[in-house]
Amino acid sequence: MSKLYVLGLTGSIGMGKTTTANMFRDAQIAVWDADAAVHELYTTHTDTIEKIAELAPIAVDGDGVNRDRLRNVLQADKSLFAKLEQIVHPAIRMHRDAFLTKCRELSLSLAVVDIPLLFETGADEWVDGVLVVSTSADNQRARVLKRGMDEKSFEMILFRQTPDAEKRARADFVIETNSLEHVRTEVHKLIEQLTKEH
Repeated sequence: MSKLYVLGLTGSIGMGKTTTANMFRDAQIAVWDADAAVHELYTTHTDTIEKIAELAPIAVDGDGVNRDRLRNVLQADKSLFAKLEQIVHPAIRMHRDAFLTKCRELSLSLAVVDIPLLFETGADEWVDGVLVVSTSADNQRARVLKRGMDEKSFEMILFRQTPDAEKRARADFVIETNSLEHVRTEVHKLIEQLTKEH
C-alpha cells in the first residue's frame, strides 16, 4: 500500500470550505465530510439517535435528530454541548477511520478530511497537514447572513470556533477564497504538490 497523505480541511463558517471541498472532489480526490457523517448518524444510526433522545427528547422525531430543535436545546443549555460530543465524537471517529482504511486499501496517495472544528477537536494532531480556507470578516458575515442564518446563530457558532487568525497561523496551507478561479488554481497546485511528494 502506498503512503496516504491525509489533508485536514477547515475554515470558520462562511469561509468557503464546502466550495473548496467540492473542488477536491471534482479533481477526483476522496473527501470525507464530517457534517455529512453527522447527518448520516442523526438520520440512520439508531444507537446515536437513542442516546440523543435521552439527552434532549424534543430534538428527536420520526426522521431521527432534528438539528434545528437540537440547536435550540443547546442554545438554552450550553452544558449539553459536552454531553452531546461524548455521544457523537466516538461514532464520527469510527466513520472516518473506515473511510481512511478504504483509501489505504485503494492505494490512494491523497485524501481530504473536511472537519469544521478541526483544531477544536485536536484533529490537527493526526492529519498530515492542515489547509485553512479564509476570507475577510466582512465577506464571511455577508455570506452567512445571505444564506438566511440569523445574527444570534452566527455569533454562537463563531464563539465555538477557533479565531480565523489563529487557524491561519497554525495551518500548513492557506487558500484565500475571494474568487472561485483563485481557489480552483490553488487546489490543483496543492494536489500536484502533495501527490508528487508522496
